Amino acid sequence: MSTEVRLDGLDREILFHLSRDGRLTNVELAKRVGLTPPPCLRRVKRLEEAGVITGYRAVVDPQALGRGLEVLIDVELNAKDRQAVEQFEDAVASYEEVVEFRRMFGRPDYFIRVAVADHAAYEAFLMDKLKGLPVGIRLESRLTMKQIKPRR
Repeated sequence: MSTEVRLDGLDREILFHLSRDGRLTNVELAKRVGLTPPPCLRRVKRLEEAGVITGYRAVVDPQALGRGLEVLIDVELNAKDRQAVEQFEDAVASYEEVVEFRRMFGRPDYFIRVAVADHAAYEAFLMDKLKGLPVGIRLESRLTMKQIKPRR
């Protein structure tokens, strides 16, 4: 049984506008998609209840927070037992420098995206946090030169 939600053209247009500006009022959104406010609001509520819209957020400039250096890290674990994997995942997920953390199929085992102030902060993150974990890991880091299309 499929859990996929069926979307028509108006639903897709609503999602398009909200994905670009989640602060749109219902009145403005309705105007942009060619509906009156009540049916527009019903559609948005339906999309929220169906789990298509999972939340609204502010897009924050990492540079303004002193986290202008972004590093992408591939991680391979030496240990494969469930307890070691769970401890590794819990520890890494708790680090405030980590802005994205994924377990991958195949190699590498994990993908981590971190945002730090500078190279010294990244070195401290590696040495004090990642390499200090009780599980053996192999890391490959890539520093971002330029962000072409930011993640929204």
